[in-house]
Amino acid sequence: MLRVSRLASLVVPSATLAAAARAKQLQTQGIKIHDFSLGEPDFPTPEPIRESGRRAIEAGKTKYTPASGTMELRTAVANLYKGLGLTVAPDQVLISNGAKHSLHNAMAATLNPGDEVLIPTPYWVSYSDLVSMTGAVPVLLPASLEEGFRLPAERLEKAITPRTKMVLLNSPSNPTGAVYTKAELESIAKVVLAHDLSVISDEIYERLVYDGSQSTCFASIHPDLPARTITISGVSKTYSMTGWRIGWAIGPKPIVAAMGNIQSQETSCPSSISQAAAVTAITMDQSCVEEMRVEFQTRRDHVCARINKIAGMRCPVPGGAFYAFFDVKGCLGREIAGRKIVTDQDFCDGALNEGHVCLVPGSAFGAAGHARLSFAAGMKELDAGLDALEKWLES
Repeated sequence: MLRVSRLASLVVPSATLAAAARAKQLQTQGIKIHDFSLGEPDFPTPEPIRESGRRAIEAGKTKYTPASGTMELRTAVANLYKGLGLTVAPDQVLISNGAKHSLHNAMAATLNPGDEVLIPTPYWVSYSDLVSMTGAVPVLLPASLEEGFRLPAERLEKAITPRTKMVLLNSPSNPTGAVYTKAELESIAKVVLAHDLSVISDEIYERLVYDGSQSTCFASIHPDLPARTITISGVSKTYSMTGWRIGWAIGPKPIVAAMGNIQSQETSCPSSISQAAAVTAITMDQSCVEEMRVEFQTRRDHVCARINKIAGMRCPVPGGAFYAFFDVKGCLGREIAGRKIVTDQDFCDGALNEGHVCLVPGSAFGAAGHARLSFAAGMKELDAGLDALEKWLES
C-alpha cells in the first residue's frame, strides 16, 4: 500500500496559493471576489520580452539547454550584478525554474539534518518548509511592526547556537515590504563573519523599492561575504514574468556546481524559450521597470492611507515589494456579520466569505494578528476591494 512519506506529511500547502484557490472556488459560484492574495504583478509582460519568446520559438530554440542554463543568460546575469557591486563569473550563476527552485537548490546543496537556519519573521511562507525538507531546523526570529519588521543584528546574534549554520535574509521583504538599510545589513554582516555563518539572501524584489531609496546586494557589502553567500533573484517580479519561471542563484563556484548537479537530476534545464526571453528582459531598455515601480509606489501610498483610516488597523508604509502588511489586532474579539473574530485567520475567513475580499493571514508568515494585501492590482479594483472590506467591518 502506498503511504505518504514522513517528509511529505510535514509539508503544508502554500498559504498564499491556498487563499487564491479559495477565492477562485467562490468565483466559480458567480461571486465577485476582490482577490489580493497573490504576489503577482498585474502588468503584462513587456512586449519586447514577449517578442523575444516568439522569436526563440521560430528560431527553433525549443530543445534542451545546459542544465545550469544557457551561457548567454548566465553571462547577462553576471553582468547585471557588476552594476550592483558584485563581481561574478558566469559559472557562478545557476539558472533555475523560478526563484523558489533556486532556494530549494541552495538549501539542498548546503544544509544537513540538524543544522539550524535563522529566519527573521514575518517571513515568506515557503522558507520554513524548504528548510525542513532538507532535515535542517528553521529557527524563527520575530521582528515587530515597531521595528519596521527588520530584525536587529543584536537579536540575531543572541539566537546563534553551536548548530547554527545559516541565516536566511529577504530584503525587500515578502510579506512586509521591509527594506534593510545598508547600515543594518553591515551590522548583520559583522555577525555572520564573526560566527562563520553562511547566508542565503533572497533579493527577488530588489528593483521594486520606493521613495528614492535603493536595495543593497548583501554579498557586495564586504569582500569576505561572496564566499559564504548565495544570492537569489529572478525575472518574475521585476518584469512581470511570473509564469515564465526563470530564477537564478549566484554563489561560490563549488556550491553553484553542486546545485547544478542537483538540478540536472531533478528538472534538467529551465525552459529554453523563457531563458531567451529573460536575456532580453535583463539587457533591454529598463524604462518599463521604472514605470511599473512608480505605479506601485502610487498604489502603496493610496492603499496604506486608506487602511490606516480603518478603525482597529495599523499599516506601516513598506519600503519595497508590493504588499501592505497590516495589524488587525484591533478588530479581534469582535463579532462581524455574525462571525466571532478571534484570530487573524478568522478575520481573513470572514473578509473572504462575507466581505468577498481575499487576504492572507499574518499567522502564515509567522506574525499572528496581521494580514497581507497585495496591491498588485489596478487602483479601481483596490478601491472596490477596500470599500467591500470597510462595508464588511461595519456590518
